[in-house]
Amino acid sequence: MSESWTTKYGGRRVRHDPPTLQEAMLAAQGLTDQLQEQIEIAASLMDLPVEDVRAEVMKTMAPMRKTSQEIVAPASRGGAPARTVIVERRSRRTVVPRP
Repeated sequence: MSESWTTKYGGRRVRHDPPTLQEAMLAAQGLTDQLQEQIEIAASLMDLPVEDVRAEVMKTMAPMRKTSQEIVAPASRGGAPARTVIVERRSRRTVVPRP
């Protein structure tokens, strides 16, 4: 269907907004766990070259790699006093095969 067409109620147009990098990466993460495949999926969703998307993803992931993720959650039961539990999640090291 074209971007504009005529109906019995008048002319209609469709606005096309490609997803942002964050939206495309979240969608790709839901499909696969492999980073390279996620980048390829995000590039196809955004209609951009894979190299451009890879560069932007690596820029956004650099600060995330340096810090560990912390989750603070209160752990209490019924009438017991609340305790704070800190859960640290560290990303596992990935081994890059040498050519």
